[in-house]
Amino acid sequence: MAYERKIPVDLNCPLRLTMSLIESKWKSCILDELRGGESKRPSDIHKLLPESAPRVLDLQLKEMVGDGLVEKKIYPELPPRSEYKITELGKSLLPIIDSMMEWGKDHMEVFEKKYKKQR
Repeated sequence: MAYERKIPVDLNCPLRLTMSLIESKWKSCILDELRGGESKRPSDIHKLLPESAPRVLDLQLKEMVGDGLVEKKIYPELPPRSEYKITELGKSLLPIIDSMMEWGKDHMEVFEKKYKKQR
């Protein structure tokens, strides 16, 4: 059974449409890790994002394949092996991710103050 969103995407709002593709905690990070164009196995992606749960990454990779942001190649061997690679559509989101990273750098002091208080 395919994943079905609880709340349908609003196709009349370009912002909501874009956010639906990168809204989760790890999708932008996954695209950033795949930006070089080389294929990565799921275990490689898990190692690059160790603070994320493997199950969550697997679900998000599956959604990203369904959205056309990454492609999955399964090799017919035993044990089965799969790899993920960013697509052209996924690459088209990289300038947005770059802008988000730049914004984070520019406003780092705000978050350093906020999260140092929580420790």
